[in-house]
Amino acid sequence: MSFSLGNIFKQVQSLAPKSETSLLGIDIGASSVKIVQLRASRGIAVLETYGEISLGPYGNQPIGKSVKLTPEKTAEAITDLMKEANITSRTGGLSIPFSGSLVSVLDLPNVDEEQLKRIVPIEARKYIPVPVSEVSLDWFIIPKEEGEQSAFDQLQDKAPVRAKGQEVFLVAIHNDLLHQYQTMAATAGLTVNFFEIEIFSALRSALGHGIAPILVVDLGASTTKMYIVERGIVRLTHLLTQGGQHMTETLARTLEWDFDKAERVKRERGLIDSTAYSVDENDRIKTALLSTLTRVFSEVNRVLLSYGQRYNKNVAHVVLTGGGASLPGLAAFAKQNLSAEVDIANPFGHTEAPAFLEGVLREIGPGFAVSVGLALRNLRHS
Repeated sequence: MSFSLGNIFKQVQSLAPKSETSLLGIDIGASSVKIVQLRASRGIAVLETYGEISLGPYGNQPIGKSVKLTPEKTAEAITDLMKEANITSRTGGLSIPFSGSLVSVLDLPNVDEEQLKRIVPIEARKYIPVPVSEVSLDWFIIPKEEGEQSAFDQLQDKAPVRAKGQEVFLVAIHNDLLHQYQTMAATAGLTVNFFEIEIFSALRSALGHGIAPILVVDLGASTTKMYIVERGIVRLTHLLTQGGQHMTETLARTLEWDFDKAERVKRERGLIDSTAYSVDENDRIKTALLSTLTRVFSEVNRVLLSYGQRYNKNVAHVVLTGGGASLPGLAAFAKQNLSAEVDIANPFGHTEAPAFLEGVLREIGPGFAVSVGLALRNLRHS
């Protein structure tokens, strides 16, 4: 089992499955594990089964809480999930959390690949807070579009930085983290074909083939991750330590509920008024949830503005993904509060599934973007 970036530029652009066997995509998040089993048939990715299990109870915490478990305990949760979801395959891809990785675009001299092999580890030291020997590095040269300047040439500062020659996409993962995930997989009886940073899995299932810059906002339990993608390349990443768990905690404090009830109400009614509550309670529920969402979307708008000013490019499209994107009423609020066109990711749209599941899959889909993306890559490379 080894970490491999592969050619991310092509991975994001292509979704054509090749495998005839059933393969898995396993996304280990902060508060839950999600799994998808796909099979290729006549060039189509067929959804065979899927499932999610909360990690909170495995750490003596409520459902919806972020927890840090040992690899062995996480493996126990994965094993339970595979049993509950009637998973038949034991082969697949596993996600690596964005928080445990480094993703960056380097501006390097226009030299040949052999020289780059020596230069990249040296340049990487500027961005990695630990010795390079302690991480697994991978990188590739970003293809230049004919007649187009480098993004570094488009800076609008008074003294713009000029590109030295070529841009290199760099990723790094700490070896200790990889070892933990290898232990996890082995304990769960999984054969892992590859590990992939969650950002690339989500992009594969959430985005189309457009070349214009798009901001992907991944609303997770403990964090909100933002990625600006242009021509299939991640140009900017931003992490905000606010997520679904913070909404639940604020709601619990405001209504004097326990965490379990607040989590259930958040998931079931979200920003939509319910006849089960008084007008005052509905207003208090909505206000509590919006206290976190308003901060998150304010930061999203700041990222949109900052990127536009820095690169002189308008990011006019935002895609919301992650479990938090399934919050009832979120789409309408986002469209009112973000300075861009807004879509909710529909990763299961890349798969063939029974028609009666369409509504359910669209509703839960944003939270399965990573697991679906992993399984799609699995099918194509097997």
